Amino acid sequence: MKHNQRGITLIGFIMVLAVVGVFAYMGMKLVPMYSEYYSVKRSLSALASEPGAATMDAFRLRESLSRRFDTSYIESVKPEDVKIVRKDSNAFLLAEYEVRKPLIANIDVVGRFKVEQPLRPDGTE
Repeated sequence: MKHNQRGITLIGFIMVLAVVGVFAYMGMKLVPMYSEYYSVKRSLSALASEPGAATMDAFRLRESLSRRFDTSYIESVKPEDVKIVRKDSNAFLLAEYEVRKPLIANIDVVGRFKVEQPLRPDGTE
């Protein structure tokens, strides 16, 4: 009696390994972008919860943001990129930015991010 062997061939294994490798490589490019995005959100939220943040002038807000960005290792967004938008009696911090990372040869991964954080007069969220 002849037994048929079952399992994956070497070629099949190499193809599966290549696909997994491409996705792992893409993950290594994407994870830092999203990690930085969440750091930007935390920094804006922490600034908004500071007492008197809604009444601070633009220079002091950007100075405080600069310190927060430095301690959080945020490099894609500069404090100058954060706009202070005032609508009626409400103020918002608005950060819209784009991160571009090279992937393979002339193919880039582009992430567009938008963070909007209201500034409350009493320093609450």
